[in-house]
Amino acid sequence: MQKRSFFDDVDPAETREWLEALESVVEREGPERAAWLLDAITNEAQEQGVYRTHLNTPYLNTIPPKDEAAIPGDMFMERRIRSLVRWNALATVMRANMDNDDELGGHIASFASSATLYDVGFNHFFRAPSDENEGDLVFFQGHSAPGVYARAYLEGRISEEQLDNFRREVDGKGLSSYPHPWLMPDFWQFPTVSMGLGPIQAIYQAHIMKYLQNRELIQQDNRKVWAFLGDGEMDEPESLGALALAGREKLDNLVFVVNCNLQRLDGPVRGNGKIIQELEGVFRGAGWNVIKVVWGRLWDPLLEKDSEGLLRRRMEECVDGEYQAYKKNGGAYTREHFFGENPELKKLVEHMSDEDVYRLNRGGHDPFKVYAAYHAAVNHTGRPTVILAKTVKGYATGAGEAVNKTHQMKKLDLESLKDFRDRFDMPFTDEQLEEVPYYRPAEDSAELRYMKEQRDKLGGYMPVRRQKASQQLTIPGLDVFANFLEGSGDREISTTMAFVRMMSTLIKDKQIGERVVPIVPDEARTFGMEGLFRQLGIYSSGGQKYEPEDAGQVMYYREDKKGRILEEGINEAGAMSGWLAAATSYSVHDFTLIPFYIYYSMFGFQRVGDLCWAAGDSQARGFLLGATAGRTTLNGEGLQHQDGHSHLLASTVPNCVSYDPTYSYELAVILQDGLRRMYEDNEKVFYYLTLMNENYMHGAMPEGAEEGIRKGMYLLREGKPKTKKTLRVQLLGSGTILREVEAAADLLREDFGVAADVWSVTSFNELRREGLQLDRDDMLNPEKQRGPNWVEKCLDGRAGPVIASTDYMRAFADQIRPWVKAPYSVLGTDGFGRSDSRQKLRHFFEVDRYFVVLAALNALRKEGKVEAAVVKQAIEKYGIDTDKPYPVMH
Repeated sequence: MQKRSFFDDVDPAETREWLEALESVVEREGPERAAWLLDAITNEAQEQGVYRTHLNTPYLNTIPPKDEAAIPGDMFMERRIRSLVRWNALATVMRANMDNDDELGGHIASFASSATLYDVGFNHFFRAPSDENEGDLVFFQGHSAPGVYARAYLEGRISEEQLDNFRREVDGKGLSSYPHPWLMPDFWQFPTVSMGLGPIQAIYQAHIMKYLQNRELIQQDNRKVWAFLGDGEMDEPESLGALALAGREKLDNLVFVVNCNLQRLDGPVRGNGKIIQELEGVFRGAGWNVIKVVWGRLWDPLLEKDSEGLLRRRMEECVDGEYQAYKKNGGAYTREHFFGENPELKKLVEHMSDEDVYRLNRGGHDPFKVYAAYHAAVNHTGRPTVILAKTVKGYATGAGEAVNKTHQMKKLDLESLKDFRDRFDMPFTDEQLEEVPYYRPAEDSAELRYMKEQRDKLGGYMPVRRQKASQQLTIPGLDVFANFLEGSGDREISTTMAFVRMMSTLIKDKQIGERVVPIVPDEARTFGMEGLFRQLGIYSSGGQKYEPEDAGQVMYYREDKKGRILEEGINEAGAMSGWLAAATSYSVHDFTLIPFYIYYSMFGFQRVGDLCWAAGDSQARGFLLGATAGRTTLNGEGLQHQDGHSHLLASTVPNCVSYDPTYSYELAVILQDGLRRMYEDNEKVFYYLTLMNENYMHGAMPEGAEEGIRKGMYLLREGKPKTKKTLRVQLLGSGTILREVEAAADLLREDFGVAADVWSVTSFNELRREGLQLDRDDMLNPEKQRGPNWVEKCLDGRAGPVIASTDYMRAFADQIRPWVKAPYSVLGTDGFGRSDSRQKLRHFFEVDRYFVVLAALNALRKEGKVEAAVVKQAIEKYGIDTDKPYPVMH
């Protein structure tokens, strides 16, 4: 150990004694013993009233030079390849924006800062799927996509034509702006550019990987989940919200690489502080292994000479805003303002030119430092690892380097382009630069051979995505739910209860049972699922180290390393991320899971809508169950718990198939059909079903109703006229309000002699989709006569006006208005929810049986079929207050 003295040390001799003692322990008894003693000293100090509360280490590299793993391979060749990738990434973005009338955007600066971070991974660490290993999972930072395309171009996986169509996808030849599995299904694994989703998805992918391994459903191997993130991105709640899970579950298969270029979109991330130090404290506190890569190897000689700690003190006291200024303003400025603060410090660099000072590199641009960090990360066990790598945004882009507006940069000026060319040895003349050409060496060149050799060692090229699992599942027929098709008899049950029983039936199925994954966010008892605790066990990587207080009960809280249920706590974003990881397991692990995530519907799409969109992009397959659904079904809970809009939000995700079933036989048909579509036919869809907690009797399925249930609408019962002249109306309902519609039909017949046909609408969303598609076909094929869509097939030729009532906003049922030929009235629960009984809430929102009757009679009045007095009679008969406030804003 070099015997250092410190600029602020009041007793250097005592300090040396302590340091020598520590050195002796490390040499003779090892670092583990030294760490134990330090912990003991810290604990004793706290008992003596001496507190150390921060979680930071010095602003230096975590791995000292003497402990760095040596990087293998040809460093000169790797620098050449990195230069080629940098150039082609730059050219891709610039060429997309050369037409001033049609600039398509793109990002140069993010990949410029992270090229080395990716290059070292591609050359030495990222394993592709192979016979020996399913491969690593890599979450690429969205803004760095051009760099990944540039490497794939050199590898021959992407053509020059495709690069020229970067961000031009409509004609089917282009490359997506960011990682999008939906648009490039054999290339990108995960959507990441909605910042914050990459981190939480990566954590839960690692979590589900361990879950599968502990359940012995996939092999135990050393696969890693890599997530490349930006330091600005870490301000998103989703970026940091699940760190404790990763630490608690000891996800040592997870590696975060945070590109700390110190800048976000508009300016510094922490201009007045240090983002690396801040993140170190957060991650270390959450139980992560933290590796800082702050300084490149050109700083090592200076740090070695820093006998009094002046350089380290200066590194500590400078804030990120100053570091950006040093990089932006050059070597002379850095000499004066960084080293010039102290004469002794300035002497450290007196032998160096201004250019040498400027070239003092940050750790994230040094392949030797990056390799050492990656090597340490993949060999670390017991904890997840985060690598905090300091870089320069817009690295090597000349005028765009380290400036606040660099994120928006899509072009380089000619002088900067020349400098970029010269720095990375591109063989272009000044005249050729005007076209910003791509460059790919000959197929037998040393560069391309080296790239292929390195990737062959790692199993093949990356990124790559599996579109379907190798094993085809056999889905049971509808008869697996035979007892649900017959109704509940005299027993009242909820659709939530019916679903839990159906899921239990699937779990027992010999073909797919082991693949069923129940997921709950701390609401299993609310949904009547506690019976599964003992049967399936709650997954815990550490098993159960305690005896639960309810151990003597049948349905006790049982945790198990091989447990089936994912109980994610009060954490909808985490549970949704866990579902997403399970729902993409067919692609990621070549092992198909069938996940059922059940949650309070109100806390579904509105809270995690971005993750629902990512699920669509990822081609996730599984079931989302919005339980306690509707605005009036949840007795007493009030505004923040009542859902009147989740189906409308679900309709915004193009491949989300959504249903609002009322009866258990409807649910059975929908579940079985969803299983078939997703797991036998491999359709790129996922399902959202709403479930109610209200108990009532369920009848048997009407004969021939299956097709209508699947399509979204079927005739539940036909109104019986009293005479041939009896007036008729068509009543539509869904979910729990369908029963109010049925009751309204009875009132109409008994009190007013009006026959009402009752239609159960299982999915207004699916009816709308079909209607829009057929309308489009009709517009594009005017010479052909369009056949009726399902709404028209059901209602055309039916007598009377149409009235719809649901537990959702009016816009929900209003979606099918274009295809309803008769006058159409819609009732819904617009406005905020509130606490009260179901009966009072339905009357307050004007969706109950009495308002359905009133709406039907009023529609007949408008047609001239009944007098206004009849409507008035209904108002008086049912005690409807005509002065009651409009519920939308009340």
